[in-house]
Amino acid sequence: MLARARGQSFLSTSVGHPAMNPVATVLRALGGGGLPRTYWVLWVGTFVNRLGSFVAPFLALYLTRERGFSVEQAGFIVALNGAGAVLAAPLGGMLADRVGRRLTLAGGLWLGSGAMLLIGHSETPGRIAVAAFLLGILGDLYRPAVSAAVADLVPPQDRARAYGLLYWVINLGFAIALPLAGLLAGLGYRLLFIADAVTTFLYGCCVWAFVPETRPPEARAAHAEHSPLGAVLTPFRDSVYLAFCLPVFALALLFHQSFMSLPVTLTQQGLTPAQYGLVMSVNGVLIVALQPFVVRGVGRVRRSTALAVAGVLTAVGFGLHALPATVPLAMAAVAVWTLGEIVHSPVAPSVVADLAPAELRGSYQGAYHMMWGLASSVAPALGGAMLGHVGATALWAGCFCVGLAAAAWHLTIAGARRRRVETLRLERPEMSASLD
Repeated sequence: MLARARGQSFLSTSVGHPAMNPVATVLRALGGGGLPRTYWVLWVGTFVNRLGSFVAPFLALYLTRERGFSVEQAGFIVALNGAGAVLAAPLGGMLADRVGRRLTLAGGLWLGSGAMLLIGHSETPGRIAVAAFLLGILGDLYRPAVSAAVADLVPPQDRARAYGLLYWVINLGFAIALPLAGLLAGLGYRLLFIADAVTTFLYGCCVWAFVPETRPPEARAAHAEHSPLGAVLTPFRDSVYLAFCLPVFALALLFHQSFMSLPVTLTQQGLTPAQYGLVMSVNGVLIVALQPFVVRGVGRVRRSTALAVAGVLTAVGFGLHALPATVPLAMAAVAVWTLGEIVHSPVAPSVVADLAPAELRGSYQGAYHMMWGLASSVAPALGGAMLGHVGATALWAGCFCVGLAAAAWHLTIAGARRRRVETLRLERPEMSASLD
């Protein structure tokens, strides 16, 4: 197998007898046995980076409390940061294919750390706005490269498990980072930017020192046939891929309602801020507790089935928010749509990896990340408009219908995706059979 040729299993090369190795024991418990060593370098580096994820959740507070900006000014700057992140996805994907995963990863992380320091030391609104936009672009360049590297390293039948464990460690690191960020903010907001920049820079050093270039040699030669603009646009000309992205974007719109429409709805229904925090804690707790175990079961079913199940769970979970809120009911609703998130998160990027030609894995992953970036921009405005014009009940009933439609669409296009995978398998005989 390609992954086996590029790096031995972390478990099989750990020091000492496997039964006596605590690291191997933990990784087996998480379902991580058999994945290549380079994957685990990326996994650990991601954890270190997420431990320092201080800027994003506290950016609005920094602008309003520390800099004295109005809510409108802060919202504009945060929106600029989001716009930069949307552009970063296709740009990072194209660079991952053209100059390689390693250089895009390390370079993006180093540039991103510099942008964090820039925004932390900027003082005028104009400079902060420019720095926020640069942080959005540079800070997210590395994401498609990570996804493409996982596709390079891990055989198709193990990709859902690999992406699932990566998603899990991202959430684990973020859960630890939030209280740490609160403590640092009490000592001075500038420390948030410095600490985030340091962890991001360290991740880049980790990549440069321990991660070899994972792009297949044959992909390098084939990619020379594509211009930079052509590589960026190819996923959007792929009808099978776009058909897959449509329900992904629909579910992303639902998940992003939890950041604006959901707190507004629960507050209007009488929940206190403390109760809202308790309700939303269910999301993080379940992801950390269940993701490694759910992903094992997900790997045993067809991907189209898993995506449909994710759509149904997401639909039901957000639909339950249409009912009069109590703390137990709201927690149950969050638990249901969190299960949909847990099922969806490892499967969708593995499908992207299956649909992408080897020479355009980065570009296809970049287009996938762009869907989520666009949803994060559209969802607050769309949800707010519906709350203002038709009310909360109609919004959450609409989410229920959209989730069910996404589930049905995944089943409808399964045949076309399967035929695409079969075609690419003939072109890439090193691919193992994978469930779809």
